[in-house]
Amino acid sequence: MTIKQSAKGFIPVGGVVKPHGIRGEFCIKSYADSPSIFGAIDALYLQDGNKSPKPITVGSWREHKGLVLLTAQGVTDRDQADALRGRTVLVREEDLPELDGDEHYFYQMIGCRVVLTDGADVGELKGYYETGEQDTWVIVNDAGTEILLPAVPEFVLDIDLDEELITIEPPEGLLDLYLNPEPPKKKKKRRPPRNKKPKQS
Repeated sequence: MTIKQSAKGFIPVGGVVKPHGIRGEFCIKSYADSPSIFGAIDALYLQDGNKSPKPITVGSWREHKGLVLLTAQGVTDRDQADALRGRTVLVREEDLPELDGDEHYFYQMIGCRVVLTDGADVGELKGYYETGEQDTWVIVNDAGTEILLPAVPEFVLDIDLDEELITIEPPEGLLDLYLNPEPPKKKKKRRPPRNKKPKQS
């Protein structure tokens, strides 16, 4: 599995999910706690894989069903919008606006230790994957085991950037799934069928 990387000096703030309608509008999954960032930044960039980010001129943006709908200069129909599917939306780090006290950019959380509510250490936050309408965090413990945690408020209780500490309460059984996997059950060997003797008349 590959953890998302961005160009030096750029921070990912979203990913293009799919086109919306027929006039070039496209849906973005925002990585910021507040999608208002798309209205606060003058310059956005799109990155296709590991290629150099390309600037886009934003025409308009709005929220819709947990996603951000964006229009950009030069993207005027559904096919052009669909061609952007899977691209990462970036901003220059120097252009990032200040967030409220309870909001965070994901890049700020990379490297934080992740603990349970009782203080037990889980591992270090290394990255994330996009999975549908929510992100999945990649936590790696000291033994090198990857633990995947859905990054939803029910499981992520507190983020303290000053202490570089994230407190989680994962769903029951999730940690055991990664830390104590059940050994595969051995398949019983089937005995070869016996050759039946032909009946004698």
